[in-house]
Formats: sequence, structure tokens, C-alpha cells
Amino acid sequence: MNRAKMILAGAMLMALPSMALAQQSLTGTVTTIDRLDGLIGIRQTPSGTVGAAGGGATDQQYKAPEGMLETVHAGDKVTFSASEVGGNKTITKIELQ
Repeated sequence: MNRAKMILAGAMLMALPSMALAQQSLTGTVTTIDRLDGLIGIRQTPSGTVGAAGGGATDQQYKAPEGMLETVHAGDKVTFSASEVGGNKTITKIELQ
């Protein structure tokens, strides 16, 4: 019984990051679009206080449904939501700012 509880607790802990990612609306700038592989690169806007914009922003690659890739272009500022599906970060919603 204790072993089953430990396994269940471990599974729940693994699901938490993907649930947190899906619930959060993020902002960033589109850096790359790879229509052949269905990937979109976004540099997330750092959140924080004044002076925080100086560094730490990295490009993240996300899978995106084909229709979403046609609505944005490199350089666009966007608000987006993503979830983790099968170990891949996937855009679930994207809007131009």
C-alpha cells in the first residue's frame, strides 16, 4: 500500500510542471518559425523589477499546430499559453500583442 502511494505521489509531482505551464499566460517575441518541423522559437519576456531585462532571456522551442504558424512572423510580440505533451512543449494558444 505504501509503495502504491509513493508511485502515485511521484506521478503527481511529474504532472505539476506541465499543469503550471498550461495555466500560465506568457509573453515573448517570436524569434524563429520552422514550418517544416512545426516549431516556433520564442524569447520569453523576463518578468521582475526594473533592471531585470538585462539578461537571462533565452529562446525556447515549442511545437505548434500548423494553422498557428501562419498567423505569426519572426519579430512579433505575442502572448501565449503552452502545455507539455509527451515531453514536448506545445503552444495551445497564441495572440499578437
